[in-house]
Amino acid sequence: MTRRLDKSVFIAVAAFGATLALAPASPASAAWEPTRPVEFIIPAGTGGGADIMARTIQGIVSKHNLMKQPVLPINKSGGAGGEGFLDVKGSAGNPHKIIITLSNLFTTPLATGIPFNWKDLTPVAMLALDEFVLWVNAEKPYKTVKEYIDAAKAANGTFKMAGTGSKQEDQIITEAIQKSTGVKFIYIPEKGGGAVAVQLVGGHVDSTVNNPNEAVSHWRGGKLRPLCVFDGKPMPYKDPIAEGKSWADIPVCKSQGLNMEYLMLRGIFTTPGATKDQVDFYIDLFKKVRATPEWQDLMKNGAFNQSFMTGDEYVKWVAAAEKEHHELMKAAGFLAK
Repeated sequence: MTRRLDKSVFIAVAAFGATLALAPASPASAAWEPTRPVEFIIPAGTGGGADIMARTIQGIVSKHNLMKQPVLPINKSGGAGGEGFLDVKGSAGNPHKIIITLSNLFTTPLATGIPFNWKDLTPVAMLALDEFVLWVNAEKPYKTVKEYIDAAKAANGTFKMAGTGSKQEDQIITEAIQKSTGVKFIYIPEKGGGAVAVQLVGGHVDSTVNNPNEAVSHWRGGKLRPLCVFDGKPMPYKDPIAEGKSWADIPVCKSQGLNMEYLMLRGIFTTPGATKDQVDFYIDLFKKVRATPEWQDLMKNGAFNQSFMTGDEYVKWVAAAEKEHHELMKAAGFLAK
């Protein structure tokens, strides 16, 4: 039997359809944003480059109201930063936690064998690359790399090099200097770059390979002297810092007989299983951070390489850096047995 639709019902249904067609479409879901404070894990001690950058970011986010929830920096430096990495790895499903990385993203698992790899986390963005500079106490007579190497050789294995942690980036560079020059150092591990700089200022060690922002205040104060930068090209910053010299005036180490280049990641990761909306929120947040004058001051004062990467480009860079660190640590005998 044929069923016919009543005319009045047909008109009502048609009118309802027209109303739907004219109504604005509702979004399938609102963009994600934090609903509680965001823990900002720092897998290093206080006063170092990662700590300085994380706390600068906290101040920028707060000053410019870049998000509704506060950022809470938390130092977890135990086990050469392994404490921080394992914390974030174990926080799957909690997008209210991010971590700033340095080279211990690679060196700590390679040296210790802890159950962690950068692939356990969700990549967000490369914020910058940090330089390494060979520093000496300004009261010492050597003002060139050659004079420094000659003095180190004359010390016959008693020259002390301070650095952040054992089998980490500072000691990797130290090993490369030894191989390049034949000098033998006593390596003194410290918990962070701030402590490393203080040891050099106090004359307790003979040199360091600290990042620029870990030592710049002591350079300004006339306590430390930079000898060379471990990059393939001079730093671009030309404003005078101390004694009329700028970062751009520091020669490249390779040109001074130290055959080593090394740049360190300053990047952001979040917890395993983070969604695209959550990652996109943090990418957008850090783009806003990078646009502030406070960030530009940090980049300039710390002489950073201002590379910025996200997505596949960032992942490919990190994968290549992991391979490079494996080769460097294998050559130095630092891989976990």
